[in-house]
Amino acid sequence: MGNARVHSIHIHPVKAFRSLPLREVVVEPWGPAGDRRWMLVDDGGKVVTQRRHPRLALAGAELLPGGGVRLSAPGAAPVTVAVPVSGGTVPVDLFGTEVEVVPAEDAAVHAWCSAFLGTGVRLVHLDDPATRRPVDPDYALPGETVSFADGYPLLLTTTASLGHLNSLIAEGGHPDEGPLPMSRFRPNVVVEGTAPWEEELWRRITIGEVAFRVAKQCARCVVTTTDQDTARRGREPLHTLAKHQRTGGKLLFGQNLVPLSTGTIRVGDPVGMTV
Repeated sequence: MGNARVHSIHIHPVKAFRSLPLREVVVEPWGPAGDRRWMLVDDGGKVVTQRRHPRLALAGAELLPGGGVRLSAPGAAPVTVAVPVSGGTVPVDLFGTEVEVVPAEDAAVHAWCSAFLGTGVRLVHLDDPATRRPVDPDYALPGETVSFADGYPLLLTTTASLGHLNSLIAEGGHPDEGPLPMSRFRPNVVVEGTAPWEEELWRRITIGEVAFRVAKQCARCVVTTTDQDTARRGREPLHTLAKHQRTGGKLLFGQNLVPLSTGTIRVGDPVGMTV
């Protein structure tokens, strides 16, 4: 346990777009700076993710100074999006919860995103993560908020658990689909130097000087079956997780974290934990 360190750090400037690796990131109360402050919604105001549109895995977003993003996708010229300054919010549906957001101001950006997906969508921004969206009250402490992430400020996984999962896939699942890369699980922090599944016992951890509490294990969905390089779907890892990592009807991999303090975390930082 004393050798655990940060193996890699990832953010997703636009929810459901491919991940962006970083050497370091500032942890804010609602998650890593720049992580999932933008997302797409359909014409009905509902969030658009890889669950319905695996093609989103092929789109990239580079974080720009000030919070804007530069979007890229196969067959399309990149487009730059600035943080909206109007401040006027509209309600959208994020997994059944109403959240106030600010649409991007340039109509050409919405057209770019719609052309890429082949369906009408809008790009929206989370202007005030300190107030807009609380963490799931079943697992939250008072005042905790989150960005456009699925439910919690950070997602942590470990290389050891992925290695063991890949061995299970090779032995009894669909070996032609493995080994799977960590990108399937879209984590923010990947830790090395642990035993497989050790993270399931953790209750609080420190990464460098930043402290976190462990809210709950992460239930996995169809997005994990999507190849993040090709957008093709398979059967793994859900087939194998259903056999080996099922609890209460949920297929589990990784831990959801909530920051207890703020600061910068870096690749190579030591990771301490209590159980």
